[in-house]
Amino acid sequence: ELKKQITRIRLGIFRLVSVRVVGVPINQAYDVLTTAALVANLLVAFAGTYENAAARYGGLFSQVERWTVLVFAVDYVLRLLTARYEYPRGSELHALRKYVFSFWGIVDLLSFLPYYLPVVFPGGASAFRMFRVARIMRLFRINAYYDSINVITDVIVGRRQQLLSSVFIISVLMLASSLCMYSVEHEAQPQVFSNAFSGIWWSAATLLTVGYGDIYPITRLGKIFGIIISFLGVGVVAIPTGIISAGFVEQYDRMKRIGEMGLEADLHFIKLRLHRDDPWVGKELAELGLPHGAIVAGIQRGGGTIVPRGQIRLQSGDVLVIGAEPLQSKHDKPIALKEVVLKKNHPWVGEKVQDIDISRQTLIILLKRRGKSMVPKGNLVLMEGDKLVLSSRGTRSV
Repeated sequence: ELKKQITRIRLGIFRLVSVRVVGVPINQAYDVLTTAALVANLLVAFAGTYENAAARYGGLFSQVERWTVLVFAVDYVLRLLTARYEYPRGSELHALRKYVFSFWGIVDLLSFLPYYLPVVFPGGASAFRMFRVARIMRLFRINAYYDSINVITDVIVGRRQQLLSSVFIISVLMLASSLCMYSVEHEAQPQVFSNAFSGIWWSAATLLTVGYGDIYPITRLGKIFGIIISFLGVGVVAIPTGIISAGFVEQYDRMKRIGEMGLEADLHFIKLRLHRDDPWVGKELAELGLPHGAIVAGIQRGGGTIVPRGQIRLQSGDVLVIGAEPLQSKHDKPIALKEVVLKKNHPWVGEKVQDIDISRQTLIILLKRRGKSMVPKGNLVLMEGDKLVLSSRGTRSV
């Protein structure tokens, strides 16, 4: 009983620190608290760069920083305690290790460690001061509250191959143009184009249309080459912009189609919880091979909801929300389903499925026991509390 209570408390803490659970007031209050602490910490750090403000309000800035960093430290400890639910596969130590060495785990650690580290290592305090900037990364957790910001992430992830290709093209063009410009301009201005890196700086400023003007060609051949590179830069840099723009349009069209589908098609949804021995555990969503007309509308994991994408790998304990078209055609034969809960004195309790007195027009198609769905085999003994899903009205087994 104590172990169950501890598990329940840890699960509640996980839902508290997880920004994916936004429907509970206390969870939202915690997210507001941590976000406000971060914003206050950043404002104090910004204001502290002004000498007059630091001299006048230095004590207040120190107190704000002390308490906000304490919030970061407590948040990190809570996430360590609930890492098991963030990474349910594997042991407790494995989950802790995955969180500690994950990207967000490192960011969380650097959110408060540089503040307390000078206490332990006074001589190295200044060396770790720069890591406080890592706290800014925590602002990206606000993405969970705004679908419009999540669209940006979805587009970048979905078009990552095209974006990487465009970045590769830009890098190759930048390297080639820098070497060419260095070869052309080195003799004319050796102090400006002193090495290949000077050419890279010039090509970056030109291709990315920044144009600082600190390095520029003075020879006729160099100027002609600079004009060509400038034209190429306008076209090449527009490639990733076009990819992202097209991705936005496609994503919003997809969301619009999903919304219209929800209005026009009355989909029916079911919930299916995966257990450790289920064949879908460990498979990616795209590998399930669902029949035409059935879709996975959502995945509930660890108190949050995951948008289903093909590369998501299913885990034990996931709850799949599956949608399918209802029986709408006039030629469709209705199937009557009903659920029977076996009470203590029910005559079927203690009987095998094959021995119970049931009409030939009625079939037991599903048995639920302690939250787990089971196939009603003939030698299965029914128990008190079992839920039977019955199909009747002339439905025949094939």
